[in-house]
Amino acid sequence: MKLPKQLVTLSILGALAVILGAFGAHGLKNKLQSGLITADQLNGFDSAVRYQIYHLLAMFLIINLEKPLVNKLLKTAYRLFFIGILLFSGSLYLLTTRNLLHLDFLIFLGPITPIGALFFVGGWLCLGFAYLRQNNINTNENN
Repeated sequence: MKLPKQLVTLSILGALAVILGAFGAHGLKNKLQSGLITADQLNGFDSAVRYQIYHLLAMFLIINLEKPLVNKLLKTAYRLFFIGILLFSGSLYLLTTRNLLHLDFLIFLGPITPIGALFFVGGWLCLGFAYLRQNNINTNENN
């Protein structure tokens, strides 16, 4: 069985999610008392990790469907999830650690986070439309 090449992307992003999750749980949590990170920022960092993992699982599902990434809607969903991870999770990682990194100018990334969320929404909609389209094709073939 040939493994899909997208598995490389997923494995890198998955490993990164675990590393960042551990960093948030151990490294950042210890910075709360020093004031370099707030409880809200730590919560935001945790959200970035969770959303990254959720969407990696969705991407994994997409590449393991019967005909992986053949349907244009599935390809689009995969790409939208990938871009969503970069924009949503990536901007949250940087925004929530900007004080710790002494990079206060990163505040400009604030509007990027909801744009990343829109990419996630688009990916889920494409996934749903792919199902509906495939179901419609199967229904028409059976008639």
